[in-house]
Amino acid sequence: MQKPSKSNLELRTRYCLCLFRGHFPKYSRVVLVDVTSGNAWADTKPRNSSKRTLFSRCWKTTLVCLLIRQTKMPLRLDIKRKLSARSDRVKCVDLHPTEPWMLASLYNGNVHIWNYESQQLIKSFEVCDLPVRCARFVPRKNWIITGSDDMTIRAFNYNTLERIHQFEAHSDYIRSLAVHPTQPFILSSSDDMLIKLWDWEKKWTCTQVFEGHTHYVMQIIINPKDNNTFASGSLDRTVKVWQLGSPTPNFTLEGHEKGVNCLDYYSGGDKPYLISGADDRLIKIWDYQNKTCVQTLEGHAQNISTVSFHPELPIIMTGSEDGTVRIWHANTYRLESTLNYGLERVWTIACQKGSNNVALGYDEGSIIIKLGREEPAMSMDNSGKIIWAKHSEIQQANIKAISDTDIKDGERLPLAVKDMGSCEIYPQNVAHNPNGRFVVVCGDGEYIIYTAMALRNKSFGSAQEFVWSNDSSMYATRESTSMVKIFKNFKEQKSFKPDFGAEGIYGGNMLGVRSVSGLAFYDWDSTELIRRIEITPKFVSWSENGELVCICTEDSFFILKYNAEEVEKAKEHKEDISEDGIEDAFEVVGEIEETVKTGIWVGDCFIYTNSVNRLNYYVGGEIVTVAHLDRMMYLLGYIPKDNRLYLGDKELNVVSYSLLLSVLEYQTSVMRRDFETADKVLPTVPREHRTRVAHFLEKQGFKSQALAVTYDSEHKFELAVQLGDLKIAYQIAKESEAEQKWKQLAELAISKCEFGLAQECLHQAQDFGGLLLLASSAGNNQMVARLGETAANAGQNNVAFISMFTLGKLEECLEVLIRTERIPEAAFFARTYLPSQVSRVVGLWREQLSKVNQKAASSLADPAEYENLFPGLKDALKTEQYLKPQRSQLLPANSYPSVPPNTGRVPVDEMNQAEERGAFHFSPNGVQDEDEEFEEASAPVPQKPVEAKVEESSEPQSDTPTQDGQISSADMADIEQELELDLENLNIDNIDTLEVDDKEINEEDVNLDEEFLED
Repeated sequence: MQKPSKSNLELRTRYCLCLFRGHFPKYSRVVLVDVTSGNAWADTKPRNSSKRTLFSRCWKTTLVCLLIRQTKMPLRLDIKRKLSARSDRVKCVDLHPTEPWMLASLYNGNVHIWNYESQQLIKSFEVCDLPVRCARFVPRKNWIITGSDDMTIRAFNYNTLERIHQFEAHSDYIRSLAVHPTQPFILSSSDDMLIKLWDWEKKWTCTQVFEGHTHYVMQIIINPKDNNTFASGSLDRTVKVWQLGSPTPNFTLEGHEKGVNCLDYYSGGDKPYLISGADDRLIKIWDYQNKTCVQTLEGHAQNISTVSFHPELPIIMTGSEDGTVRIWHANTYRLESTLNYGLERVWTIACQKGSNNVALGYDEGSIIIKLGREEPAMSMDNSGKIIWAKHSEIQQANIKAISDTDIKDGERLPLAVKDMGSCEIYPQNVAHNPNGRFVVVCGDGEYIIYTAMALRNKSFGSAQEFVWSNDSSMYATRESTSMVKIFKNFKEQKSFKPDFGAEGIYGGNMLGVRSVSGLAFYDWDSTELIRRIEITPKFVSWSENGELVCICTEDSFFILKYNAEEVEKAKEHKEDISEDGIEDAFEVVGEIEETVKTGIWVGDCFIYTNSVNRLNYYVGGEIVTVAHLDRMMYLLGYIPKDNRLYLGDKELNVVSYSLLLSVLEYQTSVMRRDFETADKVLPTVPREHRTRVAHFLEKQGFKSQALAVTYDSEHKFELAVQLGDLKIAYQIAKESEAEQKWKQLAELAISKCEFGLAQECLHQAQDFGGLLLLASSAGNNQMVARLGETAANAGQNNVAFISMFTLGKLEECLEVLIRTERIPEAAFFARTYLPSQVSRVVGLWREQLSKVNQKAASSLADPAEYENLFPGLKDALKTEQYLKPQRSQLLPANSYPSVPPNTGRVPVDEMNQAEERGAFHFSPNGVQDEDEEFEEASAPVPQKPVEAKVEESSEPQSDTPTQDGQISSADMADIEQELELDLENLNIDNIDTLEVDDKEINEEDVNLDEEFLED
């Protein structure tokens, strides 16, 4: 092969051998590719050419073997500790498939169950007083199976801790247990060099014995791809593969120099591999189909005690008595990481299919770590085509193939999956470009861009991160913490080093770069800094039109509006741009204290899933919950024509939820103040969704529009009250007949001085307190009197008492207290206002108190018996008789300024003065002749002294009070009649209806005096 004359170093870093296969065999050839320019030199001549051909990277071929690079980027693997539990030596750990539980069997004979989410030890019990070397969950039976050094297998119910069964299984220590995934079988291995098969449905009968090892059998493992075969590792330095039903091994793998302690099967479908670890400090990977060792891993300083192929990630985990756990790449066998938690020797590793959690058992306790992220590598384009990575396999599914009638909210979609082929790197992220023509696969520090339809290679490169721009032809990569490259049409356009470094990048309308100092947005074309924000995001999402951006942090998210006009103005005046960019480039629209897991934009609506597994969307300051999810789901996208939102989980299941496009379009139009479009969209919104739209309008301050849109009577009434629309509120209250609505409407009517409507509302609400306020404020004594009677009949004794007291009907107030058995209060009331009734009330008090305490009852003094104990009683009796006529004299409201307050009066002195003047004569029996009674009744209520204001006037004023401060009887009658008419003539047709004049309330006014009190 001819090749350029370059140094060997340049050849290793710049040129790579590739095998290209053309559409026809004659065009197949091996080529040397210049990674920098994309040119390639062929090794052979095509049959129709006499010269060697120079190929460009755009030559239409299918890439079979991608570049065999000399250097590989390390696997991006985040490691997070979830549980650290100190205990005695842990010999075995296991993870429950559905509960957040870790099982640990200890050398001291105990078994622990830990909840790694709550960090709590939830179960602990003693199995025996010897080491328990192995324990396994049996989830379908709610069991724990243990094997211990007393040669006994035991089964326990892990909910009740009841021992289900126990039996002696071997003649020496039991080293390992394996539970068959589908059959009622358990395999056990022991130091007696035997492997036994037990059937719990046949009363734990031993159905088969496997003999062949010549030393202790340390571990057995069932093949996950063929449940009828299993492998065993022994200290006789061999690995044997067995078949259920056959007493002899299928074959034996030899290669370790010392005893084999542990082994595990590879669960992926692409490699028939088996891994083993031994006392020779080596890890060997076997091809059990070819029966050959394909790789040997070295690096541990002591015996290998446990090995595991991770079921979800492309890694191999090995534990050793040197105290370390090493993580190796399952494809390249490169050492990726070494873990040392300082808990002495490592004895066991347990992984769980479908989870990234790994349990580790040590001399001094156990650890649970989480490797990588559980978010699936999935992506959906705008047409509904979904591409995901299952291990290294790329698969495709199409939502269009499902009929609409079959789709139900939250149910798993029956997708037809199509295999697209195997990816050359382990995919950790998959993403379509905005137009859906291309899809990028990232992983192992590299990226490959494929065509979305046929999965043909379009471009590749090294990158820690890859993001698409809103422009489908542009993308950016981050190769390190200091370099960001921007590509357009698959060619590098620019590269730059951000001022504060690049810890992460985000795509969208602008290129976001996360650094230690915050988040910086750059222009895609010029790479000019637009704005630097002091915030540490974990996720950034732009709306399709580039006007809104959501920045998500660990515990909240922010909605910002991009001001393109301000940015253009600032670019024209460079002096307005500071070191942090353009200050007015963004405007904060909202801040929400909620943790966002995944999110997408649909119009101006941000749809997201949160930390408590709710599917919400945010628009205009309002958060609407679409659904409550039963597990963690990841948003894939929204198909407008289907009105459905699609989500996927870590098991690559896809579900969908209905979300009407018309609702989102209407809300988006309102947010953009495009009310013309909103009015056109509104008729397409179904009736059952109108209330949600109305709540949104209310939140935006458009209450009158919300009142017109809503169909919920409760919401409509609240809006009518807020807007002061009495007619609509009255109609809704009358239809619902709810007491609370009448009270709210009454308050509104009073605030608008619509007393007639207020009176009816209080009547409908049976609000006696409100009616008392209204009647007393209007000065309507007849209304107050009838209200007192009605309240007494209805058991509203407080209102009845106040009504009677306001009218001066003290005897009736006293009867209310007696009737309600408030005898002590009645006694004090009588002593204060009605001393003539004290003896009667004291007698009632004695009778009531004697039922409880006869001695206390006898101690009550009656003024008729002990007048000496009641000083001033005679004057009090006279004063009662003197004031009685005044109590029946009702004064108009305009006399209030001239009437002294009760606190300023001394009734006894007034009585004595009247008696001296001869205006009052006391009758011991309370009976006076008609002349005296008339004289007392006509006696004026004492008036405040008023300073005369001298005015020059030739004519007397018609409304001036008489000389002794009284209003003439004719004026009094006119005033009372006028007050009565004020209430009776109120009409709700005069209500301010706030532009709703076409709806009138035709019901006649309700008169409290006639209609309510008749009830």
